[in-house]
Amino acid sequence: MTGKSAGFMHSKRLGWVLAAAVAFVGALLAGHFLWNPQASPTLPPVQITIATNVGYAASCPVIAAKAKGYFADQGIAITIQPQTSGKASMEALLQDKAALATVADIPVMFAGLNRQPVSVIATVFRTEKDHGIVGRKDRGINTLGDLKGKRIGATLNTSGHFALNALLNRQKLAPSDVTIQNYTPAELAPALLNGEVDAIATWEPILDTSLKELGNNGTAFYGQDVYTSLYNIAGKRDYITGNPELIKKVLHALSRGTRLCSEAPEEARTLLAAETKSDPAKMKAAWSSYRFNLTLDQGLIMALEDEARWAMKNNLTSATEMPNYLDYIYRDGLEAIAPTAVTIIH
Repeated sequence: MTGKSAGFMHSKRLGWVLAAAVAFVGALLAGHFLWNPQASPTLPPVQITIATNVGYAASCPVIAAKAKGYFADQGIAITIQPQTSGKASMEALLQDKAALATVADIPVMFAGLNRQPVSVIATVFRTEKDHGIVGRKDRGINTLGDLKGKRIGATLNTSGHFALNALLNRQKLAPSDVTIQNYTPAELAPALLNGEVDAIATWEPILDTSLKELGNNGTAFYGQDVYTSLYNIAGKRDYITGNPELIKKVLHALSRGTRLCSEAPEEARTLLAAETKSDPAKMKAAWSSYRFNLTLDQGLIMALEDEARWAMKNNLTSATEMPNYLDYIYRDGLEAIAPTAVTIIH
């Protein structure tokens, strides 16, 4: 064998040895990760901030999904940004202070009228008896008709404002028949207690708190016949459409959250109270009227259109044309994980 041939065979044998060594190390590593799954490299969780009114029971699915690890199971790290209303949550969303927000139908309606790029990915909560009016008897308020000529506190351009107008309309009273004064949600109960206003129009738990503070001097009127509260999860359109797989994961977590709030009410109230530093017993009386479920149904579109007509009629917007609210609904995510939950006609 020539020196050239010997060198070639030596190089070839060296190559075989190196290849065998690489294969052996690869097998060791594969076996290590196979038998030690905790050692497997994992992607860092996706960080998402959700703006929500933590004082309102409708936030239960979000809070439960975080507390029980449902978001974490989907590879999502949730930061809950406390807000005092759905309106404030929508403002945080539009200002890019949150990726998602829990909002009632009224903020979504105004987003449509203002042509703001918002998309609802699901409705998570609905109820009929958490909006209404609390009045002072010493100001002559014993029936809804007694509101004529009175000063009423409300948070303008919210569901509380809409419910007030609907209740007035039932009494054949126009908004001009009363004096509506604008307050933040946190300011309403003190304004009523101090006598700055004769009545307030708002939602729970402010209604119950105000009524208890007034004692025998208080009277309440509920809007179960005129307004159904629909609470939704929304985000900016580009964010929603640009992250379809992430949105599915969010919806998977929220689906488990709504199920817990519905099927394990005592645990749900405890989780909610821990977030809000409140008493879970205070939520118990109204809980049976709450419906937690992940849906996108035609009732949402009908509500948005009805509310848009109200806003235009009462000059609460400069818009004069009805938006196509289908453009403000993102169906793909929920259709992918729960097709029967989407009944919007399109």
